[in-house]
Amino acid sequence: MVLTCPVGIRRATQRDGTAGHSRRKVLRTGALLVLGGATVPVAGCGLLDRNDPPPPPDPLRPLVDGALALAARYRAAIGADPALTARLTPIADAHQAHAVELAAAIGVVLPSPSPVASTAAPDGDAATVLAELRAAEERGRAEAATFCAQAPADRAALVGSIAAARATHAEVLR
Repeated sequence: MVLTCPVGIRRATQRDGTAGHSRRKVLRTGALLVLGGATVPVAGCGLLDRNDPPPPPDPLRPLVDGALALAARYRAAIGADPALTARLTPIADAHQAHAVELAAAIGVVLPSPSPVASTAAPDGDAATVLAELRAAEERGRAEAATFCAQAPADRAALVGSIAAARATHAEVLR
């Protein structure tokens, strides 16, 4: 009696009767070779246990630190002379907002706000304190303008706005 195979099914043996390889066995072996060959180089190249140095800090990180330092200086001045509260609080809040925006732009987390006592209270009368803050604003404006000129387009608008705000703060302190 002779058996015939339905259409689409191949023989598991060769025509001469010797054992052959089924399509399923060939595909399974090929898949194992592909998977095995892909995992060996990944595990062997050290991809999972590399000791790369940390990336360099973002170039705008000094602006974040500067904005936080200016906010702290204003808070210290307010603590030293409460009569300046109405005049200096909006500027301190603006510097804190600048730090928040810059931190978001560069992907860093800001430290929790430190108490005013960590920043030395300014010495002198109100006019001296305002002159020191104005000088700090001018230095900060110059720094922000320098960063603005060097910043990529997606950050230049933010840094330019900060430079303009610092120039305005200096005028408010006159």
